[in-house]
Amino acid sequence: MQAKTDKNYRLGCDIGGTFTDFVLVNDKTGQFNIHKCLTTPQDPSDAVEQGIKALQAQQPDFTSELDEIIHGTTLVINAIIERKGAVTGLITTKGFRDVLELGRELRYDAYDIFSEYPKPLVPRFFRKEIDERIASDGRVLKSVDADEVKAVLHELLDMGLESLAICLLNSYENADHEKEVQAIVAQAAPDLFLSTSYEVLPQIREYERTSTTVTNAYVKPITDRYLSQLSERLKALGFNGALYIMLSSGSITSVETARAFPVRIIESGPTAAVIASQHYGQMFNIEDIFCFDMGGTTAKSCLIQKGQAGLVSTFEVGRVQRFKKGSGLPIQVPVVDLMEIGAGGGSIARVNKMGLLQVGPQSAGADPGPACYDHGGENPCVTDADLVLGYLDPDYFLGGAMPLSKSASESAIALKLAKPLGTKMIEAAFGIHDLINETMASAAKTHIAEKGGNPATITVAAFGGAGPVHCYGLAKKIGARRILVPPLAGVGSALGFFTAPIAFDLARSHRVALDNADFKSIETLFLELEQQGAVILRSALKDATIHYERTLNMRFVGQGSETDLSIANKPFDQWSEQEIRDRFDDVYKRLYGRTYPETPIEFVTFKVRACLPERPFQIPPMGASTGKLEDAFKGERQAFSIVSKTFIPFKVYDRNKLFPGVQLSGPVIIEERESTIVVGEDATVSVDKYGFVWIELD
Repeated sequence: MQAKTDKNYRLGCDIGGTFTDFVLVNDKTGQFNIHKCLTTPQDPSDAVEQGIKALQAQQPDFTSELDEIIHGTTLVINAIIERKGAVTGLITTKGFRDVLELGRELRYDAYDIFSEYPKPLVPRFFRKEIDERIASDGRVLKSVDADEVKAVLHELLDMGLESLAICLLNSYENADHEKEVQAIVAQAAPDLFLSTSYEVLPQIREYERTSTTVTNAYVKPITDRYLSQLSERLKALGFNGALYIMLSSGSITSVETARAFPVRIIESGPTAAVIASQHYGQMFNIEDIFCFDMGGTTAKSCLIQKGQAGLVSTFEVGRVQRFKKGSGLPIQVPVVDLMEIGAGGGSIARVNKMGLLQVGPQSAGADPGPACYDHGGENPCVTDADLVLGYLDPDYFLGGAMPLSKSASESAIALKLAKPLGTKMIEAAFGIHDLINETMASAAKTHIAEKGGNPATITVAAFGGAGPVHCYGLAKKIGARRILVPPLAGVGSALGFFTAPIAFDLARSHRVALDNADFKSIETLFLELEQQGAVILRSALKDATIHYERTLNMRFVGQGSETDLSIANKPFDQWSEQEIRDRFDDVYKRLYGRTYPETPIEFVTFKVRACLPERPFQIPPMGASTGKLEDAFKGERQAFSIVSKTFIPFKVYDRNKLFPGVQLSGPVIIEERESTIVVGEDATVSVDKYGFVWIELD
């Protein structure tokens, strides 16, 4: 990777399930160029090349002046959900072959005797045991037999093994055995993709550690091939700058790190919108923001409180029951606290076995897409309903580059929904729109309540191609009074990449009671983590000053969950036991209302975030305009009112021609190339000096 140069351009590229978004920014002038095209599922890099060529038509020869590309992709999560990863094997300690199926032996639905669980990414016959053992305190109880390792490895290779996960018991405390097995495998099969738990996740909890390491191994070959191919294609287009990848934790990293730890980029796309919302909250001094990002495939949200998006250490992918926690594969890596709250514009509407309308979770994706795309899709989707209801202009989708077929939407809704439901086509279309809003609102209210938020005091920030269409209806249902639609909202994730820091999170478990802890050895552990972080970050940007943030993961002895304590970055042996105890009790009492001073506590995991200095990014002011509101007025069209439940005339405006100080009263529709804002008659609209659209609801 190259160090920072005087090149002026940066490019954000976000590959979603339906569309691939591009934002090109000139750091010197503040000029933005944007593009949106359909994702190419067979080879996502095709859409990347198409988009860059389209931007070259707008801004010729920019690639030679391009300093960096920041990329987010759904490749990893799609490979897991669709089970299109590599043929993966697992070498584990004798007696732990079935940990992936045993899990935690908890039922996610206690009353469903037929509840299903996701199949492990590694079938049982690809899981092999070796007779070694390390104790929980790191002592070697039984050494590794090199011949046994070679024997099980050759068994796996004969079965067509492509990628191997190594996860031995208690290796987070002593990784010597994993390193020994890793060396044997590397010598015997140098071309085999390898993932070891001491590198991927050196933390306690055997099931989560094994699941995360296996997932990393499962997607490692496909990620490596994709990133190699993408790098070559970018080079052929004249790009010779730095390529960064968005991490699920809300930071960005180098291609080399993404190749080694692809499990870290599972949620790389949706995370960027949250980081952008956090940036806008700081920009306007808004403490509580509800980030609402609705694209073509899914809708995700995050409640940002006191200006900061929360991080969680565990999440799930590939759920059998989409909205039921515990029905998916657990992944234990740092991730922004996202919640899937609904479907996307391409989500299919159908009549379920109970004879009721249902929207999602199945999606028409980019190919064939909703019926209105006229690419062979026969099923009605959310976008079809929005088109029939008048919210979208069939001749101005993607600025007119992709005309929509309203007649195809009407036919699909009438045939697949209105007829079996015994209702009118328009009523069925509004049913789709209102049901998806209700589904999202129900999940959003739960999410906000769980975080202790108040819908009446939050600001909803709308992102994605479908987010601005549905944000008004969502806000009404949850009781929010203010909506913020930033510039380029339809490509909000791609724009959000520019606000993300270059950082990496590391952690290592070492269980020890506070009163028995050796603070000097803990300081050594912290320094080792910081050194690892420095190596990773310098692969992204050389000769840069690195800042470290330390966190203690602690609990009461015997407790099953932990509490994070952020601490100052000073030598750990300068802390006293009483200071740590007081800090723990203060945090625990704030979270749960009381603490237990007489109960001993213990350290569980030590965490470090290594990060580079913030890179400057700001949206330039629009400047004074000599235009008139009449210049932005595009006319009127009939659209369905959520309030009066009938078609009424909506005034339509071109967002690109609106200027600071504009005040509008609903009902209005504001169109731009990548998204459309729909505002009902009980709300007002204003535009600030940066081009942000603010919607106030009665």
